[in-house]
Amino acid sequence: MNGGGGVSLFDKFEKKTGVKMDEVFKLAQSLQGANFKDEKTIRNVIKKVSSLANRPVSKEKENMIVKAILDGKVPKDMASMEKMMKKKK
Repeated sequence: MNGGGGVSLFDKFEKKTGVKMDEVFKLAQSLQGANFKDEKTIRNVIKKVSSLANRPVSKEKENMIVKAILDGKVPKDMASMEKMMKKKK
């Protein structure tokens, strides 16, 4: 049941973001087992996401993201992510 419009959530996502779901799934699969304690791996992931989203990431922002991940300041699971998001409101 999708309201009779025939448009799936994935279709809406693709239309809104311009990112194909198969690319998102490929990225997610490539992240399985990735070593997020390795700076080179983190930088490669940032580049992949930036390219996929067609959004440039400055070197300064990339460095900030890498540092946050290496310092453990990024939630590791959805429950932790939800807690963090609720605190920011």
